[in-house]
Amino acid sequence: MDISRKLGILVFCGVPAIIGGGIVYGVAGSYLPVAVYEIMLYFVAGAIVSK
Repeated sequence: MDISRKLGILVFCGVPAIIGGGIVYGVAGSYLPVAVYEIMLYFVAGAIVSK
């Protein structure tokens, strides 16, 4: 996998981090579930990029 594809995957995961973080905060009303959601996204993105 070349570097441009890895960067594209990271950008693709960045959009759900921003939008999804707002949705999770709106539903839960606290920042702790948002932090858990963000950490899970970072692990998934890291696993995809590290291939």
